[in-house]
Amino acid sequence: MTHPFLDLAPLTAARFAAIERRVADLLATEQDVVIMQGEALLPLEGCIRGGARPGSTALNVVTGPYGQTFGDWLRDCGAEVVDLAVPFHSAVTAEQVERALAEHPEIDFVSLVHAEAATGNTNPVGEIGEVVRAHGALFMVDAVASVGAEPLLVDAWGVDLCVIGAQKAMGGPAGVSAVSVSARAWERMAANPKAPRQSYLSLLDWKARWIDGGRTALPHAPAQLEMLALDACLERIATDGLDTVMARHASAAAATRAGATALGGGLEPYVHDARDAAPVATTLRTPAGVDAAELVGRALAADPSLPLIAGGGALSKEMVRVNHYGVDATRDVVLSALEALGTALAGAGRTADLEAARAAVEETWPKS
Repeated sequence: MTHPFLDLAPLTAARFAAIERRVADLLATEQDVVIMQGEALLPLEGCIRGGARPGSTALNVVTGPYGQTFGDWLRDCGAEVVDLAVPFHSAVTAEQVERALAEHPEIDFVSLVHAEAATGNTNPVGEIGEVVRAHGALFMVDAVASVGAEPLLVDAWGVDLCVIGAQKAMGGPAGVSAVSVSARAWERMAANPKAPRQSYLSLLDWKARWIDGGRTALPHAPAQLEMLALDACLERIATDGLDTVMARHASAAAATRAGATALGGGLEPYVHDARDAAPVATTLRTPAGVDAAELVGRALAADPSLPLIAGGGALSKEMVRVNHYGVDATRDVVLSALEALGTALAGAGRTADLEAARAAVEETWPKS
């Protein structure tokens, strides 16, 4: 018996390289792009272990849980780490980064998450990139939650290592990821004796065996289904138009924020300033006395497919996250999510105005 997921023709090196070029176009970069066969934590860890080493000093910007993870990896590499942590309800500013660099001129590596879906904030990478470039440090950006949802201009912003995954705004698979690598990032890794080599984490292996070899022979068998799915989602973005895809996410974010505010019941945006809010997900603070995880559980009882989740860790008691990305960046999904939250709030003894929430969404969503 045949099956659409089985007995596929081999994925050729030429097709693999063509998909890399499409990713480069999406990132607006002339840098090398490496597509790695695993979830985005693979290249993220590979970038840090390749770019940091004993004797280096890293500025690690923490605006959510992934920034905290990067700090742990950097310390494990033997680097001195300067953490620049800001409240999760806000974004970091270029001025804060500039001050940190001035106070620690020895910093030679900067790590930053563009958009933190877990906390709902987004950081001004373009402005920060100017500051980091002037300082001369290597700049690594986690753009997993921002690619496809907001502008991402790798070369113009001076990003040396930019990691993306397709599973959020791109609407693609989770099992494959990519990273763009600048020439000076390659130089830094090549000069680092501690950089992974002959390892699944190794970017240098991809350069030696794939890029420097003319992209004619893949280092190992590719994750074929994931690669085909990545190509398909890149094709869909190209067909719709990147600006259209980003506008859809911006509309979903604005409508969710407006609708949640109008809904009432004590629910309010977790990120204080709308300009700091990520277009890929909106986080909401629950009223005192209402457990966020329990509220989400009640909201999902009628429709488990809604993109609602409680915050992670300590945030699970106070934060609700609406993941309006990919196929869920639509007015109908936003309305359904808010209606479910309103019903759950009513079940918790809170007064929620569903009609006001619907009106706010309709008013905020652009008329087509």
